[in-house]
Amino acid sequence: MAQTFIVKGSVVTDPVQNDFSYAQFVRITAVGSAATATITDADSTVLGTVYIAQNESVILEKKNSDKITCSGSRASAVGSPRS
Repeated sequence: MAQTFIVKGSVVTDPVQNDFSYAQFVRITAVGSAATATITDADSTVLGTVYIAQNESVILEKKNSDKITCSGSRASAVGSPRS
């Protein structure tokens, strides 16, 4: 099923502690194999993790200052079509 979203940034390969220019929504695609995305706050406290199956995509909502780390992925800031 196709997803509709607003592109707001460039693609980042294997993001590490990336806040995606303070974006609220980030689209992540696991490439090559499954991936685990970790979201941390500004103090590097882990807020949660999410499993992403191989070649699947998710859109995560986060606070502007939260950061994402996800080895084996490509990610970019996006906007919600409902906003």
